[in-house]
Parts: sequence; structure tokens; C-alpha cells
Amino acid sequence: MSVESPAGLVRDDSPPSATDQRVGSRRPRKGAMNHTLGARTTTGKVLTIVALIALLAFTLLPVFMMISTAFDARSEDGSRSLIPTELTLDHFRFVLDEGGFLTYMRNSLIVGVGTVLISGALALLAAVAVSRFAFRLRTSVLVMVLVVQMVPLEALVIPMFIQARHLGLLNQLFGLTLVYVAFSLPFAIWMLRGFVAAIPIDIEEAAYVDGASWGRMFWSVLLPLVGPGLVATSIFAFITAWNEFIFATTFMNDDSKKTAAAGLRDFFGRFGDNDWGAVMAGSTLITVPVMIFFILVQRRISEGLVSGAVKG
Repeated sequence: MSVESPAGLVRDDSPPSATDQRVGSRRPRKGAMNHTLGARTTTGKVLTIVALIALLAFTLLPVFMMISTAFDARSEDGSRSLIPTELTLDHFRFVLDEGGFLTYMRNSLIVGVGTVLISGALALLAAVAVSRFAFRLRTSVLVMVLVVQMVPLEALVIPMFIQARHLGLLNQLFGLTLVYVAFSLPFAIWMLRGFVAAIPIDIEEAAYVDGASWGRMFWSVLLPLVGPGLVATSIFAFITAWNEFIFATTFMNDDSKKTAAAGLRDFFGRFGDNDWGAVMAGSTLITVPVMIFFILVQRRISEGLVSGAVKG
């Protein structure tokens, strides 16, 4: 029933229809919506935490087992436990003193540093060439750089071994360094090309106007700007040279010239049975320093990779 108010407005006092009641009954309550949304958010957080814990355990459990076995006094006879009850440093003493692992690590360091220096210098010059100079077959060169990265390393072992033997580079640290330089160059050139191409050419021209030579411009202007990319590619080259096993084993037969990755194989069955304590001690000496170094510089690596991809 409609009643006219004093102000002339009509007020409807009739009861709501059946249609209005059905529409009102289907309207969700605000509290129920918030409760459902909160339950879904909590479930998502729990699943995310469980997934992260599983991934962390999958990643760190082998590392923990390696380190615990290296310090476990009972690991010599193959009896290992998750948490060692008796700790010892004898495995590390044996690996460093009698196993000659210091020589292996020194060789790995020499090869790694040499790979970084040579590949970094060549890759930077090549990146400047393909980014700043116009010449025939420049596109073909860039395509070849990408294609080379698709070739599996195992397919190159025999050809490169024959070539190194003809050149007298077997059992030579310099020969192994050249092999790792060849592996690192394609990725380094492609990464640094993006950094060089992102630098405005006006900056270089301004340096020339100020009287700088090309060498001065390269050292004072170009090199600082491509520094993040150079750091990222250098770390990649060093880790590649430090961890590589197939070519180091194939090219190096002299114990005094073996790298750490190749020398670690000698502890398998060297004295009859596998000395797992010595094996894990050597693995720890190889892995842990690189892991610590990678953790310290991972932000710079990420910045270099992302910047090179975006700017290129």
C-alpha cells in the first residue's frame, strides 16, 4: 500500500515480492566472502611454504650429506650416517697431503683465471665489432655464435683431442685453457653485445670531440659502462672452467697437470676400495668455495644477465 508523506513523496509499505526475496537470498554476505578469501589465501601460503621447503631440502640435502661424510670418521669403510657421531679432519689431511689435491686446485685456478682473462678480452672486442662496425656477413656471424652454443660438448671431444695432439697441447694447462675459452666465447659475445649496443653512440662521439683517442674512449667510457655484463660473463667462464670434467680428463694424463675435477676421479678405487671420506672431502674442497663465491656475487650476476637481455 502506498502512503503519501507530508513532503509529497510516496512511500511503498507493501511487502516485498517473491522475486525480490529470491534475489536478496542469493546475495552473498560480506563476512562469508572475506572468510572464503582468507581461507584460500592461507591455503596458498601453506602450499607455497611446503613447496619451498621441499625444494630447499632437495637442493641442500646432497650438499649436507657430502659435507657430513667428509667429516665422518666412520665413512672410510662405507658406513655413513646423516649426522656423524664422530668428527675428524683426517680425510682433508689425506686429500691435501697425500692425494695431491692442492696441485689439482692450483691447476684449476690457473686455468680458470686464464679462461676469464682471455675470453673476457676477446668477447668484449668482438662485441664492440658486431655492435659498432658495419661489415659484410655481420648477421651471419651472430647467427653462427648462436648455432655454436647448440652443439653438445661431447660431440667435440674427439675432434678437439686430435687437433690438440697435432698442436702439442696435450698435458698443457694452456691447451686446456684455450678449449675453455672456445666454449665461453659464444655466450660472452652475445651477452656483451647487448651491453655495447645499449650505450648511446653520442657518448663515444662526445669523447672523441674532447680529444680522446679510441683507446682512451674504450678504457674510460666504454669499459665502465659494460662492467656488469663483463662481470657476469667472467663468472660464467670461471665456473665453466672450474667444474668441467670431460675435456680435463681427456686432455690431461699427467697427474701434475690435472685439474681438481679430473683429479677427484683418482680417489675412486685408488687404493682398492672407494674411500668415500676422501672423495667427499675432495668434493667439498671443489664445491664449497665456488658456492660461497656464487652466493656473494649472485645479485651482480642477475643484474648483468637481466640488463644484457633487456638492453640488447
